Amino acid sequence: MDQAQPTDTSTPSFEEAMQQLEQLVQEMERGELPLDVALTKFQSGIALARSCQSYLKDAEQQVSILAKDNVSLEPLATTDHGNDF
Repeated sequence: MDQAQPTDTSTPSFEEAMQQLEQLVQEMERGELPLDVALTKFQSGIALARSCQSYLKDAEQQVSILAKDNVSLEPLATTDHGNDF
């Protein structure tokens, strides 16, 4: 099973979750929401932030695994064509 794709279709992708989180922040920053609505949106925002954090942690683990498989990675060599800038 691919860790990057959630099996639950109701779970938003990383990009969708970030977009929803940004919209929530903008709504809350306006300061026009009633307290109960703001609290509900805050709770939703926390859930979205945790989802994003999970995606990022999974991606970091995948990069770490790939980096270990390619231990011989070296910076690209620069060629000197006699151009001194």
